[in-house]
Amino acid sequence: MSNLGPMGGPQRMTTPTPPSGEAIGRYATYSEAQRAVDFLSDEHFPVQNVTIVGNGLQMVERVTGRLTYGRAAGAGAASGAWFGLLVGLMLSVFGGGGSGALLTGVLVGAGFGMLFGVISYALTGGRRDFTSSSQIVASEYTVLCLPQLAGQAREVLSRLPNGLGRGTGPDYSAPSGGSSQWGAPDPGARPGPWSAPTAPPPGAHLPPPQPGSAPAHQPPPPAGERPAEPEPVMDLSGPTYAEKVEEQRRARRAAEQQERDRVRDAE
Repeated sequence: MSNLGPMGGPQRMTTPTPPSGEAIGRYATYSEAQRAVDFLSDEHFPVQNVTIVGNGLQMVERVTGRLTYGRAAGAGAASGAWFGLLVGLMLSVFGGGGSGALLTGVLVGAGFGMLFGVISYALTGGRRDFTSSSQIVASEYTVLCLPQLAGQAREVLSRLPNGLGRGTGPDYSAPSGGSSQWGAPDPGARPGPWSAPTAPPPGAHLPPPQPGSAPAHQPPPPAGERPAEPEPVMDLSGPTYAEKVEEQRRARRAAEQQERDRVRDAE
């Protein structure tokens, strides 16, 4: 099974894939993100390498007013009049009816549209007495770019007032190999996963070791300071919870058996 394109030819099926790239700007509204991409285009930046991603999608329904029988009839008449205008125009052109057919089509369409609008509103039973419009909005818009062009894109956006928006933030980590120019390393790029580790700054808190990993080498304590005593190890040689429950169950059964034997001896 194949889909047909606009010209009737086969259209290639594309699989939706998540966006990839390095964040070059975060914006509160879509207009700000669009403004940033438009500025990149004006500066002759290859915008085909840029993607706008909406984060935190929400369906927003904006109430536009109260719905009554009059409003329902008016909306139905308007939509019916447009349909009647189309039918009347076709009759006047191909049927030779002239302007009379056009006016008749508009009036008949408005009448039927009004009738259908009132009937549809009556069938709701007053459960939806308002009109609204729905749209999908995002709480934040992020502009992504290929890692090798991210530095150049930030440099261009820095010339636009508030061009970087809220900045890239910690949500998107810059991949290794980022460059500010063609082939030039980006000074602000983070080291890749295969780069040599750097020594932590003095006074920095190191993360706890992962389970199963080799213990890190601890530096010797300063002169004149007593070494820290090792923490006491919890004794796990006692019975487990399941063994305690089983022991209590056996004791209860033995007590019940003794009670039955005592009653039998008394009889």
